[in-house]
Amino acid sequence: MSKPTPVWARKSTLIMLAVLAALAVFGTTTQTWIHVSFAQVQVQQSNLNIPGNKAAVSVSALALVALAGTLALTIAGRISRIITGAIVLLAALGIVAVVLGVLADPSAAAMGEVGKATGVIGVSSNASTTWFPVAAVVAAAVLAIAAALILWAGRRWSVRTKYDAASSSPAKGASSGPIDEIDSWDRLSRGDDPTD
Repeated sequence: MSKPTPVWARKSTLIMLAVLAALAVFGTTTQTWIHVSFAQVQVQQSNLNIPGNKAAVSVSALALVALAGTLALTIAGRISRIITGAIVLLAALGIVAVVLGVLADPSAAAMGEVGKATGVIGVSSNASTTWFPVAAVVAAAVLAIAAALILWAGRRWSVRTKYDAASSSPAKGASSGPIDEIDSWDRLSRGDDPTD
């Protein structure tokens, strides 16, 4: 008798954790990441709030890649699970790298939006980050951990779909329980007669 899978290694737990982490990263990009105050008197605008999807465009894209990859893991086979899990892990690490760059130099990250707002390139400004980029790093770290656990624990995940269960079911003609309409259609599509 096989040992039950621990909660932290279950498919449903890890997929849900990764989905929530990817959504959290994406959610932070809709909030203000950088607050800019201008030092020059000739600039009409006194301050500027830059959301994460403007300060770091790639973070939103990587979060969506991670979310799509995580959802694909729910139906992926063993080989595609490894490939997709690796993509989700790389997306999470990419998010961490990009956001750390924003935290290290917010003025450089804000430069493009400052230029658009003022119409002048190279305006000196005082840029500071809010706590949302830090939240994005934390969520991306959770996403990376979930992806790594999926790669490790996913090797032992068994049946993924009803069709896998059908392929591992008893031979033709053997009764394994009640048959509903969907089972009947599945048997018909395989060339079996469900009325036998």
